[in-house]
This record gives sequence, C-alpha cells and structure tokens, in this order.
Amino acid sequence: MDKILDLRSDTVTHPTPAMRAAMANAIVGDDCYADDPTVIELEQQAASKLGKAAALFVPTGTLGNQLAIFTHCQPGNEVIVGDDSHIVYHEVGAAAAISGVQLRTLDSDHGTLDAAKISRKIRHGFDIHEPKTGLICIENAHSNGRVIPLATMQAIWQVAQAENVPVHLDGARVFNAAAHLNVDVREITQYCDSLMFCLSKGLAAPIGSMLLGSEAFIAKARKKRKLLGGGLRQAGVLAAPGLIALNDMPQRLIEDHQNAQALAVQLAAIEGIEIDLSAVHINMVWLRFTREIDVDFLMQTLAQAHIKANPPEHGWMRLVTHWQITSADLSTIVSALKTALS
Repeated sequence: MDKILDLRSDTVTHPTPAMRAAMANAIVGDDCYADDPTVIELEQQAASKLGKAAALFVPTGTLGNQLAIFTHCQPGNEVIVGDDSHIVYHEVGAAAAISGVQLRTLDSDHGTLDAAKISRKIRHGFDIHEPKTGLICIENAHSNGRVIPLATMQAIWQVAQAENVPVHLDGARVFNAAAHLNVDVREITQYCDSLMFCLSKGLAAPIGSMLLGSEAFIAKARKKRKLLGGGLRQAGVLAAPGLIALNDMPQRLIEDHQNAQALAVQLAAIEGIEIDLSAVHINMVWLRFTREIDVDFLMQTLAQAHIKANPPEHGWMRLVTHWQITSADLSTIVSALKTALS
C-alpha cells in the first residue's frame, strides 16, 4: 500500500511503535480517585519540565484552555485575547457558554499582542458599568505558525503583574516555539500563571493535553474538569504515550521545522504560489495562490498522489509537517502541486 502523506495538521500523527507498546503495558489505576500511577507520573514530569508547581491531564487542548478560563475567572469577567487566537477562532464560543465571560479581542500583528495596548484595555470593575478583567490569554507558538518573541511575552507579563491580572498561555505547540527560539521551554513558560500544551500535536501522542499552574489552581481546575464531564478512569493507557511524547519527541521537532522550511523554499519557486519564507517558524507552511485555480482539480491531483490536505480558504492553504513526513517525501508534495498548477 502506498504511503499516505497527511499534511492537514500535526494532529493526524499516528502513535509511534514505542507509544503503542507503552499503551499495552501501562500500569493503571483510576484517575478520579487520583491513584493512576502513570497519570500521576505524567503530571509530575510535565510540571517539572515546564517549571510549574502542578499539572492536570486533560483529553484536549480546547478543554485545557477552557478549564483555565473557567478556573481563573468569575462569570461576567472579561478576558483579553488576540482577535486571531485559537480561543476566539476555533473553540466554539466556549468561554461564553462555560465560564460566562466575554472576550475582549485586540488586533494582533500576526499573533503578537502589544503590551501597551493590553495595559490600556485592562478594567478593574471599579465603575459599576464595567466588567473586571479576569484574565489575559496569549498564544505561543501561534496557530498561524509564527513564534512570539520572548521580549513580547515578558512585556505582557510585566503589565499583568503590575495590574494583578493572571496570564494564561495557549501553548499547544510551546515545544515548537522553544525549538525555534533554541531555548529551554521554561524560558517561555516563566511569563505565565497557567498554560496548556498538547501532547497530541507535533509530539504525536494519540490523545491528550496538559494544563499547568500553581497547586491551588490545578486543584480547582481538577474539580471543574469533573464538572465538565472530564473525569478519567484508567487513563494510564493514554498517559503512557504522553510520557514518551513529553520526554522523547520535543528533541526531534527541529526536523519538522527544517522539512517545512525546505518545502516552503521549493514551493515558492513554483509560478502561481507565494510564500512568506520569513514566516515559516515551525512546522507550518502557508501558501497563497496568486492566480485562479481549480480547487477540485487541485484536491483530486493531491489525492491521486496519496496526499491529504485541507483545501484553500480565501486563497490560502496550510501544509503541516510532522514525524511521519520525511525529507524524502517533499519531492512528492512539490511534484503534485506543480501538476495541479500546470
């Protein structure tokens, strides 16, 4: 059977052989009773590796982000967040439905928020007409594939500290950000009170994300996870591949970044394709078609080459590399797109 090259996302990865073996042999308990030893080990190692006091295993990144909002905020609070963030675009309005908060969105420069603008938007609820700012949410790496500079995160953190407002980091791909910046991940996570990162994106675990923060924050979030139906039982079979994702997979992310950069360079040379090469920070290639294309023919051509991809939206198309896309696969992808545009 021909190899399928799935470029839709880094969520499509299959667990590695080592992960499958770890799942089969996992020691389990009952996580609702807090006695699943594999989950406990994952939470402890995640907290240590990312520089926080405690961690909580959750099924998805969206649940992790929404638990953070639910835990930090009171109903009627306001959450400051970028207008192009995952929380705004791809989390189904959950902040309003679950936490009863409103999102106060700021214009973002390709994912980067301005600390001074955040400072001007913070409200303390002293006026009876105003909501209180309960949380600031930032994202790194951003879901557009760009990495936010540490200096920007530090500036936002300093504003938040001065105003006594917590900061939550949507760090779904925080290890990608660390790889791009060539820093220990704790250099990033020092500038937030809580964070979420995904085990099931570029780290290749089959399921799961981690929510991290203080011991008091995580204790509160654990109860709210139960309230939302997220209580887990023999979750060690999922935490076992998560341990491999946490400990073994971050070191190889730079390979995905290099493949994305190489792919971007080759695609940018094709007439009719435009790519901002300076924006390829992690494992995502965003390309724009500069002339009219037949989308049906494009997708059929990719399918015939055994390539899965999401179709263009408003002229833009995203291709994502991961551990199952090798450097040897890049020529197949480039050839298929050349054919589609010929």
